[in-house]
Amino acid sequence: MAGSSVRWGIVGPGRIAENVMGDFAYVPDAEVVAVASRSADRAQAFAHKHGIGRAYGSYRELIADPDVDVLYIATPHPQHLAIGVAAARAGKSLLVEKAFTATLAGAQTLVEEVRANRVFAMEAMWTRFQPAVVKARELLADGAIGEVRSAQVDLGVVRDFDPADRVFAYELGGGAMLDLGVYLVSFAQMVLGTPTSVSVRGSLEPSGVDAAASLLLGFPEGRTATLMCSLHSPMPGHARVFGSTGWIDVLPRFHHPRSIVLHRQGAEPEQFDRSPIGEGYAHELIEVTESVAAGRTESAIMPLDDTLAVQRVLDEALGLLGIRFTEDTTALGPPAAE
Repeated sequence: MAGSSVRWGIVGPGRIAENVMGDFAYVPDAEVVAVASRSADRAQAFAHKHGIGRAYGSYRELIADPDVDVLYIATPHPQHLAIGVAAARAGKSLLVEKAFTATLAGAQTLVEEVRANRVFAMEAMWTRFQPAVVKARELLADGAIGEVRSAQVDLGVVRDFDPADRVFAYELGGGAMLDLGVYLVSFAQMVLGTPTSVSVRGSLEPSGVDAAASLLLGFPEGRTATLMCSLHSPMPGHARVFGSTGWIDVLPRFHHPRSIVLHRQGAEPEQFDRSPIGEGYAHELIEVTESVAAGRTESAIMPLDDTLAVQRVLDEALGLLGIRFTEDTTALGPPAAE
């Protein structure tokens, strides 16, 4: 890497990339130098708005840019695999939006590629880096609520069904599970470890994606997690972790909280307020930037094995609902003419 700055490229200038861009201002030694879209006009408009020097009308061009160190992949889920594999083979580090891929097989393939090419890669699970969540994990590790026994987590929004919207499109990996459920499963995996069983009940949209789902995850020694997500119900976004001597509330919305409350048996509740930097994306951006600068290939806070464990649960739950997504092998578009 030339110089001390880690140079970023944005793949997919949509809503989430728009939100993330503002937090680069809080990331030392990071510079966004390029953006790519399959629409040259969209890429150019995004670059102009954010003062980005280079705009590409194809993902291949960005991947080929020798002056880009890290790609932030913010396209729809089924496009992550093809883009990520090509980028890893080009030696680019990766921050991949959640869900990591549309399928477990896709996630396994992408992890194999980044490991084979010895590049850094991480799922963009910003929740794990929120200061309030970091504090909750410290309390759990210190035994503040004894042995962790179970978790309850919910996340719901109200959206009108629109077959043209990515969230409801089968071919784009739509539905509640990959957009909202990924947060729930990742939180449960964070506090309880990798599940050993998955049960699910849910409902489907007219397009065939899941509209809502309730999951019961089983863990060793009889531990459990109950998770609910919906595209048609306004849930608070509350997480509660129960232990043998108390519980911790992660106040809404749990995936980017500002406060947690510790309840110890026989004691008054203790509230811990921890605000994020910027909008909360800066923490994961700092993790990636520092890791790439240091030559690391994985994050200790959001390791790839955790991503695979979560993807396995999502894949199994979707399968039980009769949903089988496929990865978009055409995501890169046609190769450049010789």
